[in-house]
Amino acid sequence: MNEINDKRARADLFRRRLAQAMQSTGTTQSGLAREIGTDRSTLSQALKDEGARLPGAHVVGACASALGVSCDWLLGLSDRPESAADLLSAAFVLTHAPRALIDETIFSWHREAAGYKIRHVPAALPDMLKTQEMLEWEYSPHLGRTITQAINASRDRLDWMRSSQSDYEIAMPLYELHSFATGTGYYHGLPAPVRRAQLHQLIELTEQLYPRLRVTLFDARRLYATPITIFGPLLAVLYTGGHYMAFRDRPRIETLTTDFDMLIRQASITARDMPVHLTELRPLIC
Repeated sequence: MNEINDKRARADLFRRRLAQAMQSTGTTQSGLAREIGTDRSTLSQALKDEGARLPGAHVVGACASALGVSCDWLLGLSDRPESAADLLSAAFVLTHAPRALIDETIFSWHREAAGYKIRHVPAALPDMLKTQEMLEWEYSPHLGRTITQAINASRDRLDWMRSSQSDYEIAMPLYELHSFATGTGYYHGLPAPVRRAQLHQLIELTEQLYPRLRVTLFDARRLYATPITIFGPLLAVLYTGGHYMAFRDRPRIETLTTDFDMLIRQASITARDMPVHLTELRPLIC
C-alpha cells in the first residue's frame, strides 16, 4: 500500500511540475505535443491522470528537453529545475581579477555571505587590515593618479567588511610577516615608518576584533595553501593572479574548507598568540 501511495505521490508531483514548467515558458499542450512529437491526447493524459502511472521515459525526457528543465526535477529526484549542463556551468565561474583594491566582484561575494564564517588565505597581507599608507605604497604602481580615489572608494567597503556580522578566519604563512617586518622580498623598499605603523595596526586589530577576527600563521615548509577565500557554504574562490576561480558546488567547497581547516589545526602561531608574535617582530623593523 505504501509503495502505491509513493508512486501516486511521485506521479502527482510530475504532473504539477510539468504544468509549472509549461506555465513558466508559456507553452500550451498543443505546442508541447508538437515539440516532442506526440499526440495531444497522450500529453493531456499525462497532465490529468490522477493515478500512479507515469508516462514513458521518452516522453519525460522529451518534455524536459523542450521546456528547458531536467528529468530529475520533473520526476521529483531533484529540487533544482536546471539541466545538468546548466548546473555544471553555474558551479564554476572564471572571473577577471583586476589589480585593484576591493573590486565590485569581491565585495558582492562578501555581501552575499554576510553572517557566514569567511575563511581566507591572502596573497599578501589582507587588504582589510592595511593602513592607508600601506595601500598607497602597494597599489600606486598600478593605479597611478587614481590611487587616492581608489582608496577612498574602497575604504567604505573595507569598513563594511570589518563591521559585518561575518567571522573572519585568516591563515598566512609564517614567512609573510617576517618578510614584511624586515622589508625583504615582496616588501623590499617599503619604508620602515610605514611598516611600523602597519604592524601597530595589526596588533590593535588582532586584539580588538578577536574572536570575530582570527589570524593564524602556518609553516609553509610543512603546508601549502594557494590564495583562497571560502564564503561560508556558498562558494570558494581561488585567486590565480589574473582571474578568480569561483566554485559553488558543495563537494568542492567542503573539500577546500577541509584543506583550510587543516592550516588552522596545524598553525604555528594561533589567533590568541598573534598579538604577542606581532609585538616580537617590532625589533626587526629598521
